[in-house]
Amino acid sequence: MEVTKAEIYQTEYKPYYDLYLQRVPLETTLLEALDQKEELINFFNTLPKNKLGFRYAPNKWTPKQILQHLIDTERIFMNRALRFARKDFTELPGYDENDYAEHCFSNHRTLEDLLEEFQALRISSIYLFKSFENEMLTNIGQASGGPFSVRVLPFILCGHQKHHIHIIKERYL
Repeated sequence: MEVTKAEIYQTEYKPYYDLYLQRVPLETTLLEALDQKEELINFFNTLPKNKLGFRYAPNKWTPKQILQHLIDTERIFMNRALRFARKDFTELPGYDENDYAEHCFSNHRTLEDLLEEFQALRISSIYLFKSFENEMLTNIGQASGGPFSVRVLPFILCGHQKHHIHIIKERYL
C-alpha cells in the first residue's frame, strides 16, 4: 500500500477537492496522509482556551465546530471508502456541513472529549485502510455528484485538515 499522492489522477475526484489536495506533498503515502493525527491534536492543544468558542464573524464556525466538522467529514468519507472498496457503487449523497455544524453541539463539549473522539476515529480509519487490498483502492464510486476513488479519500482528508488549521491560524488567532 505504497500509493503516493503523485499517483492520484484527476479523474478520481471532483475538481473542488484540488483545494485540499494541493496542501499534501506529492511524495506523501496513503498511510502517511492518514497518520496526521498528532498534527491536529497538537495544534488544538496550543489554542488559547478563550479562542475555542470564538467566531471571527457572524455565522462562522468556532474552532470547536471546525474540529467536529473534521470528525464528521472523516466519518462520512470512511463510509464512502468502505462502500466503494466493497464494490457497493450506490451513488451517495453529499451533506450540508453547515447543518451538521449547527446541530453538533460541539461548543458544549470539552476540547479533550473532541480530541479523544478524533483520535479514536483516526485510528479506526487507519485500520480500515490497512485492511484493504491494493485492487480495492482503485475502485471509484460516486458521491456528492462526482467521482471518488477509495485511495484519494485519505489525501483529501489530510489536505482538509491542513486547510482548516491554516484558516484557524489566519482568522482566529
